[in-house]
Amino acid sequence: MAVRKEDLFRMVDSLSKEDKKAALDFIEFLVERSKNKKPQSWQDIDELDSDDETLTDEERKQLNSEEGYVSGEDAKREFGLQIDLP
Repeated sequence: MAVRKEDLFRMVDSLSKEDKKAALDFIEFLVERSKNKKPQSWQDIDELDSDDETLTDEERKQLNSEEGYVSGEDAKREFGLQIDLP
């Protein structure tokens, strides 16, 4: 499917200031991905020392709880997202 630049520009122009920032971040991600290059933020994470701290009781409780889990479909519906989430 061919995409015209004018259509992209028109859509970005119609976004709010906050959404324009999100669009820019996503486009930067797509550009990096198209170069088969790991984003700088991921490289920064790779260079960090490993976290040897054990989980707290509260963190273990949260991980094992179904209460805080939101599926991609639920998030899409709740927040009115226009993208498919896992």
